[in-house]
Amino acid sequence: MIIQEQKSFEEILKNLAGETKIFIVGCKQCATVCQTGGEEQVKEMKTKLEAEGKTITGWVVVDPVCHVLETKKVLKEKAAELDSSDSILVLCCGGGTQTVSQITNKRTHPGCNTLFLGVVDRFGQFSERCSMCAECVLETTNGLCPVTLCTKSLLNGPCGGSKNGKCEVDPEKDCGWALIYKHLQETNKIDLMKEYQPAKDFSKLRKPHKKVLERKA
Repeated sequence: MIIQEQKSFEEILKNLAGETKIFIVGCKQCATVCQTGGEEQVKEMKTKLEAEGKTITGWVVVDPVCHVLETKKVLKEKAAELDSSDSILVLCCGGGTQTVSQITNKRTHPGCNTLFLGVVDRFGQFSERCSMCAECVLETTNGLCPVTLCTKSLLNGPCGGSKNGKCEVDPEKDCGWALIYKHLQETNKIDLMKEYQPAKDFSKLRKPHKKVLERKA
């Protein structure tokens, strides 16, 4: 899940300066869970912008916005509202904002800051688990990512600075490699700690990425 936070209303207003007719796009997936751009938040934003003298030409919550074909279909149904708008405010991740920008000829404003790829620990609580490094080592670490859990992203740890299971960079934070060691011990896989992890091939992180699946006959 893409974890995000809504930009401050002051920043959003600043970005919308000089534009009076606004169309709002929200997302039924990540933005809804993060409470940044679900139907409730879109309606709240509509009310707040109208109080500032803006005219909301329309709004929609797409499932999901980052799906180009789905968003294109939904926005096509809102063509009249979009045509009458000065710009579009998108309340979801950067991927969704760029999707809307790609398929419309309107000025597109991001309403959220994209934070990280994470998991939902419980309602309203999220934690980062994956750094999308393109060379997954979870097999060796039994499902815990050292690139993400270790502040230094060490592939062979722990470093010499950890103490009592805590990180030397942030003593309030658990040492990622201490967590990995404990998990390997609990699952009788402690020998995996002896396996050396070579440096990653950072050429795989060149941006932008693209992936095309082969069609099966």
